Amino acid sequence: MNTTPTPPLTATDLAVDASGLVKDFGSFRAVDGIDLQVRRGEVFGVLGPNGAGKTTMLSMLATLLPIDGGSARIFGVDVASSPHQVRQLVGVTGQYASVDENLTAFENLYLFGRLLGLPKAKAKSTGSDLLDRFDLTDAADRRISNFSGGMRRRLDLAASLIARPPLTFLDEPTTGLDPRTRGQMWDTIRELVAQGSTILLTTQYLDEADQLADRIAVIDRGRKVAEGTADELKASVGNSTLQLRLEDRDDTTRAAAVVARVLGEHPVLTPESGGLNIALADANRAADVLIALRESAISISTAAVQQPTLDEVFLAITGHHSDNETEEVA
Repeated sequence: MNTTPTPPLTATDLAVDASGLVKDFGSFRAVDGIDLQVRRGEVFGVLGPNGAGKTTMLSMLATLLPIDGGSARIFGVDVASSPHQVRQLVGVTGQYASVDENLTAFENLYLFGRLLGLPKAKAKSTGSDLLDRFDLTDAADRRISNFSGGMRRRLDLAASLIARPPLTFLDEPTTGLDPRTRGQMWDTIRELVAQGSTILLTTQYLDEADQLADRIAVIDRGRKVAEGTADELKASVGNSTLQLRLEDRDDTTRAAAVVARVLGEHPVLTPESGGLNIALADANRAADVLIALRESAISISTAAVQQPTLDEVFLAITGHHSDNETEEVA
């Protein structure tokens, strides 16, 4: 077995190198000391609920908001001191489409190309190529006001790629899309990475992070609370999870005490539905829990043992689900 340690990352390995990022809005601290390292050529997922600080952090990295504390470099270029240079290295697709509804799809891409300094002929050919790449050629001459939400999102992503940036920030790119269109966006993101792009993806969809991200940072209330691959994060809450639903939800607290006595660990509770999610280092311990609950006269309506999901990881790490926060501040 090879025991040679993995060499530490160097500045040349990193697309994003951020340390201690802080952003305040008055007395509210939206981002509270986040460290982030994104390797070149990977999809790095930033997972968290609305209001966690994901968009605010991304906006600082993209030079859209000033950094109040800490530092950040994009491909070695300091974000605070060289914002114009950083903007040449990144493309940004925000939560809301930035295209002009009064223009056609082609006119939007041509306009963005000219604003980015492309000659007329190059702006035209780039716009046509991107429309073809994102399966929008048939809609090239349609006004954006007649586009579906999914078509707008694809066009917005196409616009962010006109300058072919080595790093693309995608801020919740599939929010509000139907499952089919989400799948198309996922395929597009995978294609970009296969062609050498680096992607920093923020999302509140756990399955999206699981499907796309090479590594994931979990953000909650402005702080990074965990980081790793999807498998590493899942392993952090146990190799298996015993999911129980009780016949009487009023037994939830008593059942939790029984689990704690048997396993020495407290389960994650959803008392409104009489549910318990119990991390198991050994799946065989599920039988011990079930026997103890029966001996305590606690009736179970359903029980299942399965590998943990990212939703369970988030719940175990933060104490709440990924979708019960307020809206993002910025």
